[in-house]
Amino acid sequence: MNRPEAACSVAGPREFFMVFDFSVALTWILFLALFPIAFFWLRRVWRILVLRDFTEVALKGGESPPHPEKFAPYDMLANLISGTVIVVVILSVLWGALDYSTWSAIAGSTIWCKFFFNFALSRHAHSAFSAPKT
Repeated sequence: MNRPEAACSVAGPREFFMVFDFSVALTWILFLALFPIAFFWLRRVWRILVLRDFTEVALKGGESPPHPEKFAPYDMLANLISGTVIVVVILSVLWGALDYSTWSAIAGSTIWCKFFFNFALSRHAHSAFSAPKT
């Protein structure tokens, strides 16, 4: 391709190809991981809201706090918001509405904020401040 017109910005159909490298693999792993993440978070909303199952609320070391029903609305709301955001990100990526940097930033920020909130909620639920006054 030593033609001078090949250097201009118009490329032929054979000049576009995707190279599979480390960043493409990580992108696919992140995108595919969003499906089970959204499923588990929205399933926890269903368990708390409909089934009234508080066994996974504010766990610390695999143990529930003394009164998990006290912290269930906060946990349910965090799961509902973050699960909905992840579903919207998945649909936006499939529709082509978001570019890589945008959807990965939204998904990553949502995941980390959810983890930090759950950590803080579990520590607060197991602290002396959350004990019922007798």
